[in-house]
Amino acid sequence: MIWYPYEQMKTMNAPFKVVDAEGVYIYTEDGNKMIDSISSWWSMIHGYKNPEIGDAIKTQVDKFSHVMLGGLTHEPVQKLAAKLKDWLPGDLDYCFFSDSGSVAVEVSLKMALQYYVNQGDLTRTKVLGLKEAYHGDTFKAMEVGDDSDYHYILSAYGPKTGAINIPTEIPALEEAFREHHHELNAMIVEPLLQGAGGMLMYDIEFLKRARELCDEYDVLLIFDEVATGFGRTGNRFVADVVLPDILVLGKGLTGGYIGHAATIANHKVFDKFWSEDDGKALMHGPTFMGNALACSAALKSIEIFEREDYMSKIKRIEEIARRELAELTERNDPRIKEIRIMGGCACIEVYDPETLAGFQKFAAERGVFNRPFLSFMYTMVPYIITEEELVKIYTVFKDWFKL
Repeated sequence: MIWYPYEQMKTMNAPFKVVDAEGVYIYTEDGNKMIDSISSWWSMIHGYKNPEIGDAIKTQVDKFSHVMLGGLTHEPVQKLAAKLKDWLPGDLDYCFFSDSGSVAVEVSLKMALQYYVNQGDLTRTKVLGLKEAYHGDTFKAMEVGDDSDYHYILSAYGPKTGAINIPTEIPALEEAFREHHHELNAMIVEPLLQGAGGMLMYDIEFLKRARELCDEYDVLLIFDEVATGFGRTGNRFVADVVLPDILVLGKGLTGGYIGHAATIANHKVFDKFWSEDDGKALMHGPTFMGNALACSAALKSIEIFEREDYMSKIKRIEEIARRELAELTERNDPRIKEIRIMGGCACIEVYDPETLAGFQKFAAERGVFNRPFLSFMYTMVPYIITEEELVKIYTVFKDWFKL
């Protein structure tokens, strides 16, 4: 029996059984054809069955599918590391690969702690994070997050000891650094867009001030761009605007075709691990890190992203979302708390979660796959979507609020 994610197994509705997928469409066993309006948890930026990515994976399969990076290396991982070094801003040059975004976040937090331990400082044991943050479901990622709907099991351990969470307000940020700077090793954020916390959006000035304070107090700044990277906020990466010390990528890294992630450090961080002392090495090594199939997919995904000018596509997606959802804003529906739009993401937050009860079935019957959660109905569409397809999604959204 499959144990499905984020579901009470006893009461869950039967999932749609997918038999095929192509472009922005998912085809189910019962003959339904649905636009995937959330890109399979925000990862399928090129849509399904992209022939170039498929061919890249098939070509690599004919050579070998995987070898460990312990004592071995290979061309796809070398090329991907080199591409990311050249493609990313600043001196984010050192790539540590893993097999999921959550693990990549764990690696970033481990790097930050060991950065100080390698200097003989054992007092910098805390991490500053944001209210409503979500960084994954592994344990340290849960601790630095602040999403009780997902991570309430941590209450079994009592009050947090390793993380402090603040709102995205500059006074709160400055106060946290004044009070805790001496015990912080890092600050971690989902930059500009907090995904699972409810598609919450905040201003770039908060991140600029965070960068200043991290520099002033010698605290590492980590950007978790697993969800926000590859254009989702309307920036290629938020790291292009404010430069972190460590950048975490996943989801769109491979175009969603196979699980892979990267934790990318700057020279300042890496230099504290570069030593004749074996004890200063980063003792971490996921079995499937640098997987050859995943690296091949990622290289082709990045090539397509650049060649097809996805940033222009994302700008147009945002324009259409603003135009189509303006009707709901103007209607001033008392059930709607707020409508938020940024880059390739749009979210309708309602006051009462019951307002969205039954919407998934309603949308599916009208040819749209959507999966609202809690009080949030949202889109994170594949970037290849057409205007007609995008309008269809938002028509279904608007029709729901006409009921």
